[in-house]
Amino acid sequence: MGWPQVVVFPGGICLTMAILGLVFGDALPLWVLLAAEGLLGLILIWTLSFFRDPARPGPQDESLLLAPADGRITDIDVVQEDSFLQQKALRIGIFLSVFDVHINRVPCSVTVEKTRYKQGRYKNALNPESSRVNERNDLHLVRTHSPEDRLIVRQISGAIARRIVCKARPGQNFAAGERVGMIKFGSRTELYVPMGDQLDCLVEIGDKVKAGLTPLARYKR
Repeated sequence: MGWPQVVVFPGGICLTMAILGLVFGDALPLWVLLAAEGLLGLILIWTLSFFRDPARPGPQDESLLLAPADGRITDIDVVQEDSFLQQKALRIGIFLSVFDVHINRVPCSVTVEKTRYKQGRYKNALNPESSRVNERNDLHLVRTHSPEDRLIVRQISGAIARRIVCKARPGQNFAAGERVGMIKFGSRTELYVPMGDQLDCLVEIGDKVKAGLTPLARYKR
């Protein structure tokens, strides 16, 4: 999902610098060429790290709702969600720093009912208000196991992010923890779950979570 950035920025630039070094090497001091190559090499390493996609053999327990993103829990609250759930929902917000894996995953086995993209601003993703005003993409999902709740995974751009990627299409089925998209160079992901006595929240604000591995909530059996 991030190969264009890896190849073009800065991989392509490193290749171009190498070619220019061969062509104009005699006209430039060696230390200038080495410094430029070294700097771009460091950027390439960081870019490869940013777009890393580790294997995640998560827990196979359909009573669990797994984290849809890596990062830190910044807010847990109850909101009225009328766009898809049409009821009160538990909202769990996850902030992704530039050092986190940015692949988004589904929280459980689901069928995609629809996706909804909305243009917006690029406020700091640490601010919960960014969920309302920033560019975002909502995945409207339906659990394939009991209870067959509706869920929302919301991908939100931030102050740095400018590209939301989502490969989900209406009617597609995804297994728990399966990759569904990413936010390039950012920023915030939220999970919305219908409130009910059968649901236990398993995380607290400040917790670090990993997509497809860390349980956020559990349905009581």
